[in-house]
Amino acid sequence: MRNITLSLLTLILVSCSNDDNVSTTNYLELLTIEDSVSYIIGNSRAKEFEQGFAEVNLEAYILGIKDMQDTTKSLLIDEQKGSEIVQTYFTNKQAAQQEQAQSEMAPKIKEGEEFLAKNRTREGVTTTASGLQYEIITQGTGAKPGLTDQVETHYHGTFLDGTVFDSSVDRGEPTSFPVNQVIAGWTEALQLMSVGSKWKLYVPYNLAYGERGEPRGGIDPYSTLIFEVELLGIK
Repeated sequence: MRNITLSLLTLILVSCSNDDNVSTTNYLELLTIEDSVSYIIGNSRAKEFEQGFAEVNLEAYILGIKDMQDTTKSLLIDEQKGSEIVQTYFTNKQAAQQEQAQSEMAPKIKEGEEFLAKNRTREGVTTTASGLQYEIITQGTGAKPGLTDQVETHYHGTFLDGTVFDSSVDRGEPTSFPVNQVIAGWTEALQLMSVGSKWKLYVPYNLAYGERGEPRGGIDPYSTLIFEVELLGIK
């Protein structure tokens, strides 16, 4: 078994050679559709490893495949124990990545915390138990939406430095969505607002896009955000 594994490893390593004269047909011919599918799946797994498990030991990986296929021998690690090991590994890895990210983003986190600490002392600013802060610009007299209601709003979102990252106001078109399908800070605030109200929200990162941010919107992880939100109606 060990010799077979090393032979397979050698073939794979040959495929990684930088020699332009080395081609697939030098060590393996894809003669059937099954051969091609197997090769494509191998490519896909390699990409998965690169993205989520760059530390893969190729020799151990191949041994795992061979041992699973060989029904005459016991696995070195049974499936239940293996599931526990993998879960522990990725849990610890995620925690380490989060700790590193927090360390790298410490200035941004501190900036948000200092801003909110100072902002909460301003007259007219209310801070809720969750840490959300809001300031009433206009107090409406209409109904308040519930968690599952669909609402129509106008909004203007900025970073702490005033840079606009999203604005229905600038687009000139209100937007509609269910109250429970937006960031937590909005979900909380909308249920406190009456139709016709316009509030300014100061949203801590944990009530906004959190530790991941929103890359599509250009929002970095751990970003404290500011929104002007006008509740136009409940649908």
